[in-house]
Amino acid sequence: MGVEKQVEKVVVVTGTRGIPNILGGVETHCEELFPRLAAKGYRVVVVRRKNYVRDGLKSYDGVTLYDLPNFRRKSFEAIIHTLRAIVAARWKFKAHMIHIHSIGPALLTPVARLLGLKIVFTHHGPDYDREKWGKVAKMMLRLGERMGCRYAHQVIVISEVINQLIIKKYGRTDAHLIPNGVRAPVHIYNRDYLEVLNVESRKFIFAMGRFVPEKNFHLLIEAFSHLNATGYQLVIAGDADFEDAFSRSLKALAHDHGVVLTGFIKGEKLFTLLSHAALFVLPSSHEGLPIALLEAMSYGLPVLVSDISANKALDLPPSCYFRYDQPLVDNLREALADKLKETSPPVYDLSLYDWDRIAAETARIYELM
Repeated sequence: MGVEKQVEKVVVVTGTRGIPNILGGVETHCEELFPRLAAKGYRVVVVRRKNYVRDGLKSYDGVTLYDLPNFRRKSFEAIIHTLRAIVAARWKFKAHMIHIHSIGPALLTPVARLLGLKIVFTHHGPDYDREKWGKVAKMMLRLGERMGCRYAHQVIVISEVINQLIIKKYGRTDAHLIPNGVRAPVHIYNRDYLEVLNVESRKFIFAMGRFVPEKNFHLLIEAFSHLNATGYQLVIAGDADFEDAFSRSLKALAHDHGVVLTGFIKGEKLFTLLSHAALFVLPSSHEGLPIALLEAMSYGLPVLVSDISANKALDLPPSCYFRYDQPLVDNLREALADKLKETSPPVYDLSLYDWDRIAAETARIYELM
């Protein structure tokens, strides 16, 4: 009697621009999660948007990379790419499971289900609250959320705030709460990159993220311009996916007020800034569960963040929060004053946000399929 051949477990991933080294929270999430799932024996295929990649990679850390061309128009980019990814999952890769990230791509959950695919949907946040979307786009995002919550076989939410939202709106009570994670910090003690930027260690405020209205970097720059904090600089790492009027005006505002813009950075350059910042600021009006904040906390940085639900879910001390709809110059001044009084850096409990633990929990969900 022969030994039965084990069926290869193929998981196709869509809803991300791609990995590795691509700007975005969902992209960072996928870059950390899926190599770990590949190491557990899954054949993971991440379908990338060709517009965002120039590396020519076919695989990354055990994950197969499959690039599909897509036109860069933010209103339709994700949905068209997701449709192509579903078709590839069904006929090219013969997958039995597709993992869809974010509510926009989840609009096509019923299509994937009709094609016989098992579906895991990760809800990263109510993107229809983002200021960049118009009325029609927001309506489609809400519909995507509904389709994902109704038709996915398994739903993952990254925060309890999102969990309560989908219970209230769709009666989906069986979602799995698996948060974003954070890597152990890599401290960089040399100051070469600081010298390139012409900033001093522990003498700059740091922020990072995409250049979109809901990140409120324009409000941070305006507050910094009124700070009168001699010797401190403001450094913002990030850029826009699509150069538009807002991103151009933000860069002009930063230039006018002497703010240091690094562009999109990862690796040693980012680790250097996190290792040497005096204060991390996240002034967003919308987040899912911000990986940027988790990264700052992993480096033991004092943080000042908006009091939106996603940030408050981290249960930081009250002094770390400010009203996102109020001027934050006084909060900045107080935070820097408190920084000068510190005898040791803050210590945060990040045990819930370990990527290995998150990968193990995700694998358990896959085994339900």
